[in-house]
Amino acid sequence: MSIPLDYEMLRLIWWLFLGVLLIGFAIMDGFDLGVAMLLPFVARTDIERRVTINTIGPFWDGNQVWLILGGGAVFAAWPPVYAASFSGFYLAMFLVLAALILRPVGFDFRNKIPDPRWRAFWDYALFAGGLVPSVVFGVAFGNLLQGVPFSIDSDLRILYTGSGLFELLNPFGLLCGLVSAAMLAGHGAIYLTLKTDGVVQARARGAAPILALATTVLFALAGLWVAWSIDGYVITSPIVADGPSNPLLKTVTRQPGQWFANYRAHSWMIAAPVLGLLGPLLALLLTSARRSGLAFIASALGIFGIIATAGVSMFPFLMPSSIAPAASLTVWDASSSRLTLFVMLLATLIFLPIVLIYTSIVFRALRGVVTASHVEKNSAHLY
Repeated sequence: MSIPLDYEMLRLIWWLFLGVLLIGFAIMDGFDLGVAMLLPFVARTDIERRVTINTIGPFWDGNQVWLILGGGAVFAAWPPVYAASFSGFYLAMFLVLAALILRPVGFDFRNKIPDPRWRAFWDYALFAGGLVPSVVFGVAFGNLLQGVPFSIDSDLRILYTGSGLFELLNPFGLLCGLVSAAMLAGHGAIYLTLKTDGVVQARARGAAPILALATTVLFALAGLWVAWSIDGYVITSPIVADGPSNPLLKTVTRQPGQWFANYRAHSWMIAAPVLGLLGPLLALLLTSARRSGLAFIASALGIFGIIATAGVSMFPFLMPSSIAPAASLTVWDASSSRLTLFVMLLATLIFLPIVLIYTSIVFRALRGVVTASHVEKNSAHLY
């Protein structure tokens, strides 16, 4: 089979695709995770909570497709990364899975019984289903920046030597978890200003600026922490971008400030952290000016900037090893074969537009504000 793209280009394309899928998940599924986190705070009566839940009820399962696509992309395009991450982050991922399982059950069961205690239980289950994944995803990124304790033997078997979940919950990892939670909660608050009215909208409008400011401050603190206290990684041997997928064929060292090297070499990359800092602040100003649609776009740009910052800072590293730097997994040595990447690219070019078209149709069909009167009139058919 003739492949028109070389191995280096395919690897770079799939690194970009992985970033697109992660950012797509954070923007699309992020607002319903954020709404779930805010549920106990912006909605205090049963009808207010039903209004809030019904703003995301028709969308959350479709939005979660982005998470499935991202996981599938890692599995198929970067098998060693998939293997190492599931070994190192096994308990964290199980915690995320358990929290995500609560969401469909909460949506479907909450309204089945009118008992206030029953509904309160599922309200807090939905809250946990929004908070836990948001924090854990941020914690995972924080640990990637610090390096993960794994090695690779001569047979290319990955050996994880970490002590488990509590090792991941280190101070920098928790700070990144707070960045993620504030970012997605703020995104959800802005979404609620678009989809609700009355007291729920007012409370969401009050929370959005606070969360946007918290996102900017926490993101800036994380950047300063990386600059002052976290060593980056650098490949010290010649880089073979189209070589075999064998991480042990290179040498790597850790150096202070190395996570900022890409910005010195390619000044245009500074756009990512700038967006990460200014996007939430712009969302704050637009929310205060009651321009909720533009605020939502600004919030999405901030999310793009924050996640892109992690990606371009670490490039070409995907998962650095803290105990055996030479075993670190990179874009150039942790991918599937050239043929696999090309076939996957063709499939993605067919199916990703279908996902985007479907998503746009659903959002257009279900546009508009969810009101208390609408929920009460259609009580039997809504969440």
